[in-house]
Amino acid sequence: MASALYNSRRRRNSIAVGFSIGATLFGLAWLVLILAVLLWEGFSGLSLAVFTEMTPPPGSAGGLLNAIMGSLVMTVIAVLIGTPLGMLAGTYLAEYGRYEKLSSVVRFINDILLSAPSIVVGLFIYEIMVARMGHFSGWAGAVALAVIVVPVVVRTTEDMLTLVPDTLREAAASIGLPRSMMITRVAYRAAKAGMITGVLLAVARISGETAPLLFTALNNQFWSMNLNAPVSSLPVVIFQFALSPYKDWQSLAWTGALIITVTVLALSIFARALTSQRKSQ
Repeated sequence: MASALYNSRRRRNSIAVGFSIGATLFGLAWLVLILAVLLWEGFSGLSLAVFTEMTPPPGSAGGLLNAIMGSLVMTVIAVLIGTPLGMLAGTYLAEYGRYEKLSSVVRFINDILLSAPSIVVGLFIYEIMVARMGHFSGWAGAVALAVIVVPVVVRTTEDMLTLVPDTLREAAASIGLPRSMMITRVAYRAAKAGMITGVLLAVARISGETAPLLFTALNNQFWSMNLNAPVSSLPVVIFQFALSPYKDWQSLAWTGALIITVTVLALSIFARALTSQRKSQ
């Protein structure tokens, strides 16, 4: 009887493991297929002109310089706006108000922002900035991306500071350090790698966002660093060129998608390396 029950459990376990492996291979097959097509199409259009020339009109040669620079500028501004806000909020949640009711409310709202569709963020910034200013702008695009950055940095900052042992805080307090200096000189240094990882993950998150920029920065076919006017961005150019009937635009869209994918992959690998370094210390 016991042997029959054991064999039955082994069969059920084997079936479950088989289904799990099959589902994993099915998902990985689609991922490999998507990456293979992206690499094939993206590298076929990759050239020096992509990084040195502006987005072209239909039927002309060109590149993605203005789109790459527009995305880079708006991403940097978004990180400069969102990172301090996220770090301060995460510090409050972990160090000052860990068990307060207000912190529970902030965490709940932060979780909502983490899972909110980016197009909702774009519509929100459109209403409070674009509609009131009367025109699209790079500033509005940067603010929309910053709103997406904040909840990611808040979550990672809180989590990393929570992982810092309380014995370090007690040691800092025992030598007379005020709480502010304990946070900056002890807690931040102990959680530095994890906090930097959170910022990198936030950058990877906003690198491919298209919907918020369609409602805020729109697009600009020409070189323009005037952030008070429409600014080109790589995700929006990919969106518009991929839907066009022109082969040269479609080729540039594939190349742009490859650039974003490689950038996000590099940021993710660097973030993983920082996390692994922190665990080994």
